[in-house]
Amino acid sequence: MGGSVTRRVRSTVTGEILKTLAYAFVIAVVIRTFLFQPFNIPSGSMEDTLLVGDYLFVTKFAYGYSNHSFPWSPDLFKGRVWAAQPQRGDVVVFKLPARPWEDFIKRVVGLPGDRIQMIDGVLYINGEPCKLEQVDDFVYTDEYGDEMHVPRFRETLPNGVSHEILDEGPGKALADDTQEFVVPAGHYFMMGDNRDNSSDSRMPDSGVGFVPEENIVGRADIIFFSTDGSAKIWEVWKWPWSFRYGRIFQTID
Repeated sequence: MGGSVTRRVRSTVTGEILKTLAYAFVIAVVIRTFLFQPFNIPSGSMEDTLLVGDYLFVTKFAYGYSNHSFPWSPDLFKGRVWAAQPQRGDVVVFKLPARPWEDFIKRVVGLPGDRIQMIDGVLYINGEPCKLEQVDDFVYTDEYGDEMHVPRFRETLPNGVSHEILDEGPGKALADDTQEFVVPAGHYFMMGDNRDNSSDSRMPDSGVGFVPEENIVGRADIIFFSTDGSAKIWEVWKWPWSFRYGRIFQTID
């Protein structure tokens, strides 16, 4: 008798645990698909706005939804639903047009119909140069322990949005001088803030080119965690010194 009751209790508890896990899974999928998706920064193409080791939330509902809003990008419909247009200066995550299983993160600098060109390292939009103001250098320590300085500028776009970029100066990179690009309807022109170290829309052969609106996953809004990578996952005792506390809950401009 007692054993039968015990088995029923265990069965009930197991069922409740499985039900709770199922609910948690469904909630996580809904949140990731329709609200917020975590994303980590694997490269330095957006320095110093975003650093390698930053973890951020991407707002999925900012521009509506496309097939790429869902895990594994199922072919459910065409275009976007509840669509809203990204603005110049937004930092967005998108699926690489040439390899749609890869996520990229860049800044929107060109809207449909815009004329975009780089001349001597200066961004021109519709024939007008964006204002550049030099600020303090970006300073970091390289893999050999040497302190490195990179020139940093504040760039202001035509809509008044300003952000910092890194640029060694005119002629330091092939993409400092480009042809004039005309952004097609339904597409956007993306650039990294680390101008000399970013594969983006300035380089059609990079696989980026003009980014279709349906490839946009969402807008990067806030950093929720950041680590400098100095501690391995098992080096728990080093964790407190590897966190970049000043970047946690920092909004992305």
